[in-house]
Parts: sequence; structure tokens; C-alpha cells
Amino acid sequence: MNVLIIDTSNHVLGVAIMKNEQLIGQIVTNLSKNHSARLMPAIDKLMAEVDMQVEDLDQISVAKGPGSYTGVRIGLTTAKTLAWALQVPVVGVSSLEALAYQGQFFDGLICPFFDARRGLVYSGIYQWSGDELIAVEKDENLLFDEMLNRLQSTGKRVLFLSPDIAKFKEQIDVALGELAVIPAGPYHISNPSHLGLASLNHKPEDIHGVTPNYLRLAEAESNWLKQQKEKENNG
Repeated sequence: MNVLIIDTSNHVLGVAIMKNEQLIGQIVTNLSKNHSARLMPAIDKLMAEVDMQVEDLDQISVAKGPGSYTGVRIGLTTAKTLAWALQVPVVGVSSLEALAYQGQFFDGLICPFFDARRGLVYSGIYQWSGDELIAVEKDENLLFDEMLNRLQSTGKRVLFLSPDIAKFKEQIDVALGELAVIPAGPYHISNPSHLGLASLNHKPEDIHGVTPNYLRLAEAESNWLKQQKEKENNG
């Protein structure tokens, strides 16, 4: 089975192709550039390098968030459009779950997170059980202090993974001390091949049913709903 993997849900743009569960090629960039202008050229380049045509694809796997509203939409729209045109299944995977794959050989809790501003994060708690990654607590949008309190109460070692780790490192150290494990190097950057592996444990969805997992409304949408509620209350 040939699987195209797409992740534009955060700062990193990642595209990969797996053949029979083996990675045969990937392109990953960590640049402040427009995903919408770069995604299709990256897919075209990778397909050419692995000597494959889009008609050879059997499935498309895509990161469905949480993360950047614009980035999530770009990835999902591209994946769904390709899947519809090729009539192949599409599988949506949590961006946090994919990042948690970086801790495959860690024997404690894994806390992937993305900065959601104003002290909030998108985060979940995961743990490996043999070859299976288990969601101990579902992905949420919550105060990072609240997440740290939950983790502290477990008394277990915790591996933190995040592209925003530098911003929160001091806060983590104060809250968990020696229980906190913060690796150096590229482990905080999502890898599309891990997204592909995670997708093998998820069932394909109806193309039109794959929706973004923002975990919270965009600010503009939230403000609009608030205004509508105020109008209803006033009259």
C-alpha cells in the first residue's frame, strides 16, 4: 500500500511517502514560509524522486490539528481534494499524537504540546504500551499550569515534546524538577513518517467527514458567536 502523508498543521511542513509500511522518502522544512505556496511543489518533487505517480497512491494520511488554523486547513483541504480526485481513503491523525511518536522508547508519560498563547497550550498525555501508543488523557486546550499540576500529581517521569519548548522550559523545571525529561536536538519537531505510522492504527474516514481538530474556535469565530448571543439576550 502506498501512502502519502501530509503535515502542515504547525510551523513545520512535512510530506512523506510510505510503501508497505516502510518510509521511502520525505521532505521536511522548518521555515517561516507560506505552506499554501509550498505544499503541492513539495508533493510533486517527492513523488518524482521516488518514481511514483499520484495514481499509484492507495491512501492519504494528514495531520488534522490542533495547531495553526491556517496550516491545518491547508493540509486537510489538499488531502481531501487529492483523495476525492483519486477516490482513495483519507485518514486524519492528531498532530499531538504524531509528535508523541518521538518518544517511542521512553517508559514514562509523554506530554506533547503546542503554544496556544495567553498561558494556554494544546496538549495531551500519552504513553507507550509495547508497540502501541495510548492516549492517557485526550487532547485539550488548557492552561499549561493545569497540565503541569496533573502531571505532578502522578509522580511519574514525563517526557515533554514541543516546538515551543524553550518558552516553557523554566516553568516545567520549577513544577516537576527531576521528573521532567526535556531532550535536546530535533525531537521537538514533528516527523511526517511518524504521522504515517500513527495513521496505520486509525480507520479511514469519509472524505467529507474529516474535519479540523482545532480544540477551540478561532478568535474571530468566537467573537462572532459571543456577539450573536448578546443580541439574543438583548432582544
